[in-house]
Amino acid sequence: MAALLALATAVFITSLTETLPAGLLPAMSADLGVSESATGQTVTVYAIGTALTAIPLTAATSGWRRKRLLLMAMAGFAAANTVTAFSGNYTLTMAARFLAGVAAGLAWALLAGYARRMAPVHLQGKAIAIAMAGIPVALSLGVPAGTFLGKVVSWQVAFLAMTGLTAGLLAWIAALVPDYPGQPRGATPPMLRTLRVPGVTPVLFVTLVFVLAHTVLYTYIATYLDGLGMGDSTDLVLLVFGAASLVSIWLVGTLIHRRLRALMLAAVLLMGVAAAVLAVFSGTPVLVYAAVTLWGLGWGGAPTLLQTAAGDAGGDAADTAQAMLVTLWNVAMAAGGVAGGLLLNLSGTESFPWTILLLLIPVLLAVLASRTHGFPAKRAAAGK
Repeated sequence: MAALLALATAVFITSLTETLPAGLLPAMSADLGVSESATGQTVTVYAIGTALTAIPLTAATSGWRRKRLLLMAMAGFAAANTVTAFSGNYTLTMAARFLAGVAAGLAWALLAGYARRMAPVHLQGKAIAIAMAGIPVALSLGVPAGTFLGKVVSWQVAFLAMTGLTAGLLAWIAALVPDYPGQPRGATPPMLRTLRVPGVTPVLFVTLVFVLAHTVLYTYIATYLDGLGMGDSTDLVLLVFGAASLVSIWLVGTLIHRRLRALMLAAVLLMGVAAAVLAVFSGTPVLVYAAVTLWGLGWGGAPTLLQTAAGDAGGDAADTAQAMLVTLWNVAMAAGGVAGGLLLNLSGTESFPWTILLLLIPVLLAVLASRTHGFPAKRAAAGK
């Protein structure tokens, strides 16, 4: 459990480093001397760094000892967050964020498989759920705390706090996380063969579009709330979202062994209802909070669901499927940052919920169609 919690902390750092600017956009844009839509691209460039490097770095380091690789990745986060904190230059900040994305490419392709190797087959889903708990904790505690620090002190302090946390984690990993060997040379299946494995392609498609739908709004949540006259409540809204995400990941960790398909369908529908409420009733603060709660319930367990589905569908090619999922996840994050910025400039923040609704339609259809492979009706019967 101590080792799994260290992985959860690593996930927390990767997730919070990626999303921390979402609650700090106004202050960051003012200090960097660029618009909020341009500052939003600090999330995009992080995702681009991951998307460009996850697959080639995973292949290049497949034979490395796992612990050594994890320590290298987390050291990259410490360096990138330190540079971000001290940089007053937009170009240097974007370069540091790209470096953080490269470190994430190493970490994300590694972490789910690391957690799976720590548990027997029938508990692997729960092991991944524990490791992935770092995501909702980052959303429920990290982003609101970072937003609060940005208001009370400065956004730079939030990034320096990340550096301090990462330094502590490096010692934790060195002391308590077990090491595992990498794969023998030539053991990693090629991408095209992995894509032909039944179920892998639907899982990757759902990942791409589902994450895109989430990111379009989440990257610009502070700006969106400003448009509703709720800008002063950004940290509280993010706290509500994150608390709901924690509930979601607890439910997913409890039920994923038997109910992966039902949980994925519920996640899509909950986000759809949340988007519909925001589209129609955004002028009522209490309904905004209700929608954010539904959004968190739908989103919180999604990383665990999607990574477990990819690992199950991939079988012997699970590591390659995971690296492809990480790449597409971050392609979606990058595309969401760009698309959100374009929507913000062209149509305003009120277009965000309608965009989410449109994107979730093909996601729902893909999950429904993947009854045999990808999101099977009887996961336990498959021996997973």
